[in-house]
Amino acid sequence: MVDKIRRTKIRQILNDGKSGAELCVKGWVRTKRASKNVAFVALNDGSTINNLQLVLDAPKIDEQTLRKISTGASISAIGVLEESQGAGQSVELLVKEIKVLGEADPEEYPLQPKRHSMEFLREIAHLRPRTNTFGAILRVRHEMAYALHTFFHKKGFVNLHSPILTASDAEGAGETFRVTTLDLNNVPKNDEGHVDYKQDFFEKETNLTVSGQLEGELAALAVSEIYTFGPTFRAENSNTTRHLAEFWMVEPEMAFYDLDDNMDLAEEMLKYMVCHALENCKDDLEFLNKRLLEEEKHKPQNQRSEMSLLERLQFVAENDFERISYTDAIEILKRSKPNQKKKFQYLIEEWGADLQSEHERFLVEKHFKKPVILFNYPKDIKAFYMRQNDDGKTVAAMDVLFPGIGEIVGGSQREERLSNLEKRMEEMNIPKDELEWYLDTRKFGTVPHSGYGLGFERMIQFVTGMGNIRDVIPFPRTPGNCEF
Repeated sequence: MVDKIRRTKIRQILNDGKSGAELCVKGWVRTKRASKNVAFVALNDGSTINNLQLVLDAPKIDEQTLRKISTGASISAIGVLEESQGAGQSVELLVKEIKVLGEADPEEYPLQPKRHSMEFLREIAHLRPRTNTFGAILRVRHEMAYALHTFFHKKGFVNLHSPILTASDAEGAGETFRVTTLDLNNVPKNDEGHVDYKQDFFEKETNLTVSGQLEGELAALAVSEIYTFGPTFRAENSNTTRHLAEFWMVEPEMAFYDLDDNMDLAEEMLKYMVCHALENCKDDLEFLNKRLLEEEKHKPQNQRSEMSLLERLQFVAENDFERISYTDAIEILKRSKPNQKKKFQYLIEEWGADLQSEHERFLVEKHFKKPVILFNYPKDIKAFYMRQNDDGKTVAAMDVLFPGIGEIVGGSQREERLSNLEKRMEEMNIPKDELEWYLDTRKFGTVPHSGYGLGFERMIQFVTGMGNIRDVIPFPRTPGNCEF
């Protein structure tokens, strides 16, 4: 009988379940407390952060079945929905029939109802989605991906599937993962003693993509407005709370956009995503907000955030972003108290410095008290493809800075002038013969165009309030770690 009634998701029951309805629910046991006459089971099926309380008439349940209903076990139950007699929930299911689908031995199941550290949960990433925190993060991550696709679709953008395997290094930094089918125990060499890539699968040196940008530009110069959304890879040996070896990037590229158009789009997109989260992830965000407030209590006063998670999200949704040139930002930072009193870890002494997260957060959280877009950066600290300004010193680049996280979006107007692009590539020792296809777009019908990149996990960090980027992706890839 248990399997003959169609399952109803717990989210639907809690939202609009009617008292007196006979329902079938399936999920995983969070907690069970039992007395001689009654047992209460908190059931969760992942559709919501909230549990459904099942009320079991203990004497009517087979003793062996009752014993198998433990934290982590999966069950199916049929019962009648009633208004709850106790505090903590509006409705509960009075169970008539119950079946254990899968047991979870309490002696072995690692997610018993107690507080677990983030470090411990990373070691059991295959089970951590069953916790409240990571269930919430997965649901928020889904909503943010949906919001992105919806935003760009409404604006008439085309979604481009850029390649994951590529022979180019878009950033020119050399931090790529090599891809090969060669026998690493007997690597073939050519006459010069170098690796003979002619014997490899693609007959040339190949790597995992670091960005879909260059291919995105090619498509934008044909259909005007595109965006990519996919995995990217950096072989950067960074063991920090802000870096991953595998992460997801959102990269729109737009023909006929200048730098101002680019900044307008980035601000509109970020506000759309934040507003979508506030509207569609209320329960999860309230839980994550409480979690963060509790976490902040254990920090020294000077390390606590001035705003709660929900306040930070409202802060972005309700404020126009401040736009300021890099040059003006440097002057503000040079005159700032943290710089003059040597409180910054990286002191700002002269124009040309590469801004760090501490500087970005000062501008956002202390000086302007709103999100900030910096533009017109020194060309020497930016990539070869960024459009050179008439001053000969700066490029038409922009970064969007958020509270608590610093840079969240980076982009630029692209250099559309062939001679300028070739000269810059020469200055940065980027071989033109490897990027002839890219240069062709500047030879044939070139136009002003712009684009930017949003690190999706950075955005999820901001929306969820998680302090470590390893906790907003299901299976983090970091130096020395490629589990699951």
